[in-house]
Amino acid sequence: MPAKRVIRLMYALMTKKGTAIAVAVLIAGGLTVLAGAPAVSTGAKLQLAQAGGSEQRAATPNNSGPFSAEQKQAIEQIIRDYLIGNPEILIEVSRELEKRQAMQQAAEQKRVILEKRDKIFSSPTDFVLGNPNGDITVVEFFDYNCPYCKRAFSEVMELVKADPNVKVVLKEFPILPPESSMLAAKAAMAALRQGKYLEFHTALMQARHISNEDVFRFAERVGLDVARLKTDMESPEIDAAIKQTADIAQELGLNGTPVFIVDATVNVGLLRHEDLVQLVNEARKAGCQVC
Repeated sequence: MPAKRVIRLMYALMTKKGTAIAVAVLIAGGLTVLAGAPAVSTGAKLQLAQAGGSEQRAATPNNSGPFSAEQKQAIEQIIRDYLIGNPEILIEVSRELEKRQAMQQAAEQKRVILEKRDKIFSSPTDFVLGNPNGDITVVEFFDYNCPYCKRAFSEVMELVKADPNVKVVLKEFPILPPESSMLAAKAAMAALRQGKYLEFHTALMQARHISNEDVFRFAERVGLDVARLKTDMESPEIDAAIKQTADIAQELGLNGTPVFIVDATVNVGLLRHEDLVQLVNEARKAGCQVC
């Protein structure tokens, strides 16, 4: 079967039966054809011939597609036999699909980061750790009730301590139940107005779990004016900032915490200090794209 015939076959099956069969046909015949090997075995050709004629047989009036029902059945049997005899090919296809999907996702995330760069890296409602004028920026999306965010806290602080030229932006992303996650996020952003964000943030991160009562208990402990804090927490600017972060997270395809953006790359999950250092060094070596 010539290569052009394979392509026409794949196109026909994609339009009639979906991409799954087209991929399977490519596995069963297309790759070997394009590599120069016979597309199907002699037995397979005989099977096709017995199912409805030669390869060049035109469509019948009762069959709008290029193959009769018998031919399609024969093709499907060839595919089945090939995949059963070579199941490892499915693993290769799956890995390649995951690789391509990851590349597409990374490209889309980079587009969003470039488009929203000011809101991601320079929002006035976000607290900045480290050097505000650092050459590389790390952005963390976190939730105060996320256990992995709590573990990441010391890793981030170690990075800031060890690297005097890194900027870390902390983005409140309260997505976990109960409602105390949202309450804590609003309180932390309100604490920024009293100049005690870091003290409050540290107390919340070091606590095993945060309840509604804990939020104000820790606020009082670090010296915040709780009455003023409660008033500031109702500020429309804080609500708008949290919504803005949630909208950006949705565009980036984020549905968990923690998430770290290092320059123009998105890294999901807990990162150790050495991981953060490596990402920062790679960004420096490549040259800052957005930070």
